[in-house]
Amino acid sequence: MVEKKVEKKKIEKIVETEKKVKKDISKKEKTSDRSVLLRELRAKAKKFAAEIKGVETEDIKKELNKKREMLIPLEDYVKTGIHLGTKVITPGMKKFVYRRRSDSIGVLNTGLIDENLKKAIDFMVKFSPEEIALVCKRESGWESARFFHDATGIRIFTKKYPAGMMTNTELEDFYEPELVIVCDAWIDRNALGDAIKTNKKVIMISDTNNYVKQADVIVPANNKSNKALGLIFWVLAKNYLERRKIDSKNLKSMEVFTFDEELGV
Repeated sequence: MVEKKVEKKKIEKIVETEKKVKKDISKKEKTSDRSVLLRELRAKAKKFAAEIKGVETEDIKKELNKKREMLIPLEDYVKTGIHLGTKVITPGMKKFVYRRRSDSIGVLNTGLIDENLKKAIDFMVKFSPEEIALVCKRESGWESARFFHDATGIRIFTKKYPAGMMTNTELEDFYEPELVIVCDAWIDRNALGDAIKTNKKVIMISDTNNYVKQADVIVPANNKSNKALGLIFWVLAKNYLERRKIDSKNLKSMEVFTFDEELGV
């Protein structure tokens, strides 16, 4: 009886010892795996640090500051009412609207106006003046469009757009630009239609109530005010001349383009 008890205790001790050994082995394996993982992570971090070593903090700061820089001061945008839209907001223009006023007028984001003007300028400079046409049948933009033409040499169509001008080669005044700037997709729909038919590039100045599916570049802006249109034409002309290295001697001031009352224009 006593021998059986002793034997049982020996077996229990052996089982307990085996469990302890297994536990220690498992613990060591886990510790080993963790160490390997840490070594791998450190190696990857070192490799990543080496790859970005050439990027200096100052370069990053300069790039960020460049993105923050506006083409003109914010107050110049605001005083022309370029950010004031209409009560109607189409699906394509919703992303440019910052908020609605209490009278339901949609207010455009001035940061996006500036950002998209930069995109329009980048797009324009790929073309020579002879390859661009500006169409603005809205009367409030006629005079500033003329200033735009005088400065850049870009052909403009204001009071009337000749039907089929870009599509009918039989017309005496046939003209086929590569880039068409339209000031209102609805009012300038004939020119827009011709541009689409002939696969021309389109920069579209679009208010909150415009449909913009056919545009390559959208400039969200009040396209009904003479001051707002004047500001857009001045910004486009000034930067186009600078980027193309064209003499700007015929470029009038922003105040003239925007009919600043203080100058009696």
